[in-house]
Amino acid sequence: MWEVFVRSRRGLSHTHAGSLHAADARMALRNARDLFTRRSEGVSLWVVPSRAITASSPDEKDPFFEPAADKPYRHPTFYEVPEGVRNL
Repeated sequence: MWEVFVRSRRGLSHTHAGSLHAADARMALRNARDLFTRRSEGVSLWVVPSRAITASSPDEKDPFFEPAADKPYRHPTFYEVPEGVRNL
């Protein structure tokens, strides 16, 4: 099982397009090209083995993301913009 990420135009980020089955990386890349860029939608493809992706659990979202709340310096409201600073 492989996860497919497609970049639609130069300068944009890759986005998850879907999953597919393939025996190896080369076959996964070819299958991804055939499945997800049939109408020239992409300029770049990434294929990643599904087992290589580690994700947080939606059931643990509160305890996992809670520590960020005690760091006010990560929020723009913590800083005061000095006078004379433009285009910030």
